[in-house]
Amino acid sequence: MTVSETNLVVTFDLFSALTDSRTGAAALLGRLAAERGWEQDGTALYDRWDRHNKALQRTARPPTTFHDVSREALARAYDELGHPLGLVDDDLALLEESVADWPLWPDAEAALQAVATLAEVGILSNVDDALVRRSRAYQLVDPERVLTSQRLGAYKPAPEIYRSAVTAVAPARLVHVAASARDVRGALEAGIATVRLARPGHLLDPDGPTPTVEVGHGGDLRRVVADLSEG
Repeated sequence: MTVSETNLVVTFDLFSALTDSRTGAAALLGRLAAERGWEQDGTALYDRWDRHNKALQRTARPPTTFHDVSREALARAYDELGHPLGLVDDDLALLEESVADWPLWPDAEAALQAVATLAEVGILSNVDDALVRRSRAYQLVDPERVLTSQRLGAYKPAPEIYRSAVTAVAPARLVHVAASARDVRGALEAGIATVRLARPGHLLDPDGPTPTVEVGHGGDLRRVVADLSEG
């Protein structure tokens, strides 16, 4: 079976399924915290920033960019912790630059290469176009199948982004690989076949819909995609 015969596009979430964003961002934030004598370590700073990011993404609508959301989230985190708000813009610039160094999960590259033998492989992510191009994952997927919130005009977990993704890949069929509970739920509620790839720190929503398939390692994805392409 060739890629053209499957008529299938498999998208991956960038910052949970493919990238260990917590480790990557925490390294930069930890360095800044140590230089400034802050009591929080990088992981604590990341977790607070990430909570605000996810909350703001629930209500964000274009023309608000991912950069705008990230800036507001970092400002809220710093304000809560009593850190100077005058540092926010420079720190966010450093964080965005550091995305190029954020590590992929150990199984991600091989998984992408294996799935690419059966389907077109892309990214579906709440991110601006310029930022996704900095990521290590971008070099491993078809750039024509990189579907961002900027391109699609919506943010996860709103159903609009998933419906727009389906339209963007038509007439091919879309399968989405997600790790976070909100991404799994959003894709499923939009009617997309969804593979949940279990990642550390990401739990399934106990009150949400059941993923089409769940796997614990990227090495299982080729088999799953082969099954879905035949189904």
